Amino acid sequence: MASISNDNAPPQVVVFDAFGTLLRIGIRKQPYLQLMRLARECGRKPLPDDARVLMTQELGLFAAAEWLGLPATLPALAVLEQDLFSELSSVQLFPDAVPAIQMLQEAGIRVAVCSNLAAPYAIPVKLLLPNLDAYCWSFTVGAIKSEPDIYQQVARQLDCPLSNLAMIGDTLEADCLGPRRCGMQGFHLSRDGSPTADTFTDLRSFARFVLDIV
Repeated sequence: MASISNDNAPPQVVVFDAFGTLLRIGIRKQPYLQLMRLARECGRKPLPDDARVLMTQELGLFAAAEWLGLPATLPALAVLEQDLFSELSSVQLFPDAVPAIQMLQEAGIRVAVCSNLAAPYAIPVKLLLPNLDAYCWSFTVGAIKSEPDIYQQVARQLDCPLSNLAMIGDTLEADCLGPRRCGMQGFHLSRDGSPTADTFTDLRSFARFVLDIV
């Protein structure tokens, strides 16, 4: 059974990852990945931090293309813009997302989301989950998970010590191990895996676990 470390107090806030945890993309087009490939085809040499820059600056698709040195008149960009719209329009909540959030909020636990994403992907998150206590995006913080700054920003937004924050997400390093190194309580969501001391297979089970220890 999962457990909270004795060094940590019962959580006052639960922080969820966004995509892969609360939400999923129904039609995957990966326009930003396509954009980086297009830049490479046009002669731009890829840099190691390209993906990080696209997630830590507030860049729409055309602004990202400009940053990559692509002309705004390039016909392929219009196709990528359509792909982006298709992806954003296909975003859906996992069936256990809202029930888990409601369980926590009804018990007085605040709920936040913390995610690495390009700026346009924040739109469906806020449309589908409009009543959370905090939204922490990599492109507004200028840092990505598992860098400490992004977790610290969540704590600042909620005026809550890191030790009172519990995070769960589908990426082990970003959503479990990274938060733990910063003093948070971190847990892994593995929908196709097996439950362990630190891993949950659905969000309802995680919410019940949190409520059992507060």
